[in-house]
Amino acid sequence: MAKQPESDSFMDMFGRFGRDLKVPNVDIEAILAHHRKNLEALEKSARAGADGATSLLSRQRAMLQDALREIADMAQSYRAPGNPQELMAKQTEFARKSFEAALKNAGEVAELARKSGTESIEILRARIKQAMEEIRAGYGQK
Repeated sequence: MAKQPESDSFMDMFGRFGRDLKVPNVDIEAILAHHRKNLEALEKSARAGADGATSLLSRQRAMLQDALREIADMAQSYRAPGNPQELMAKQTEFARKSFEAALKNAGEVAELARKSGTESIEILRARIKQAMEEIRAGYGQK
């Protein structure tokens, strides 16, 4: 067996190896394009998730500010002299409003989280569907 020159590049060596084994040519650019699309989809999905988290945190902050403002208002109303029935009515009204606000806020937070997650997953789902179509088209060409 003749000695091969040591100046062969790896690509030359693999090309020769593939020809010797009769391996079909591989379109490296097509593979890179495919994976580039995958990475772009992952980036879009991560961005959508981050945007959703940002809007969720922003909304929760606003909800907390509203709750603290209501508590401060209630504390101010307790300072005013009044009879026990009025004080009890104010406490009951505050408890009712707090409960209703908590339910509304919980529903809103859940909807924001659902929307964010759905958007992120839909980006990935669309890419998976596109990748499967690319694979099917590739098999159809042979």
